[in-house]
Amino acid sequence: MVKWVIKSISLLFLLSINLSAQSVSALASVDSSDYSVGDYITYSLEIRADKDIVVTTPFLRDSLKKFEFIKELETLLKEEGDIKSKTYRYIISYYDSASVTISPISIRYKIKGDDQEKVVISNPVTVNIHTLAVEQQSDIKDVKDPLTIPLDWKFILLIACILIIALALAYYLYRRYKKKKAEQPVKKKIIRIPAHVRAINALNKLESEKLWQKGLVKEYHSKITGIVRGYFEERFNLHALELTTSEQMQQLKKVSAAESVLNITNEFLNNADLVKFAKFEPLPSVNETMMKQAKEIVTQTISNEPVQVEEEVQSV
Repeated sequence: MVKWVIKSISLLFLLSINLSAQSVSALASVDSSDYSVGDYITYSLEIRADKDIVVTTPFLRDSLKKFEFIKELETLLKEEGDIKSKTYRYIISYYDSASVTISPISIRYKIKGDDQEKVVISNPVTVNIHTLAVEQQSDIKDVKDPLTIPLDWKFILLIACILIIALALAYYLYRRYKKKKAEQPVKKKIIRIPAHVRAINALNKLESEKLWQKGLVKEYHSKITGIVRGYFEERFNLHALELTTSEQMQQLKKVSAAESVLNITNEFLNNADLVKFAKFEPLPSVNETMMKQAKEIVTQTISNEPVQVEEEVQSV
């Protein structure tokens, strides 16, 4: 009942502050209003918007920094007619008795056909944390008396015999396998995957990790430039990982196969340097462009080597 009342009040609060943004709403809630110290608190943020509205994924860690972050739950997606909703859920905890308020969350969004970014604000949520009641006069005791398991020596001896037999059998089979393997020639297959295939696979994996969306922007730029530099090193035999951006560009200018990507590579590496060394905070569109540029650099410099080359090496 308390939870229902809290959500109703929060919804009315949202409607009163967001009349100018009738097509977008953000409702924050918790599964209760009272907790004991150390209890798990489920914090939810539901964003509802028309289908023609693009909502930027919110970063909630700063608003939850008063709490101990436990884990992030799966995002719930739902559609009702022309309205779509996303519910972000987090498990948090608090280790002191207090009344703590989770600040409102700013949700940024754009309406399709309009480049102007708008903001809608969620409601604040307050939780009350209580300490556990302690009976000062009572003695400290276990919840239940300890259980005593009687020793059965016959059972222990049986288990020991089974283990010894199993170990002896495993050792015999291992020696037999090693002897048989030593008597036969060994064939090894070496699979060589082209540099561009490895680079594209690495970029796809990095894209799926969604580092910059989680706030790990510097790590994202370090990894994506490392993949491209590693590709240059293998594709053009350059020591790309050890060079600065200017040194890298000087080396690439000497490679005819890299002529078509000189401009895009220079922009790509300089943007990454701004983030890594100048503490530049890029817009989400810059992070997305970095991935597009990295893939374009690789695809425009693909060699004519086959996708997969297999070799057999026979040894005794």
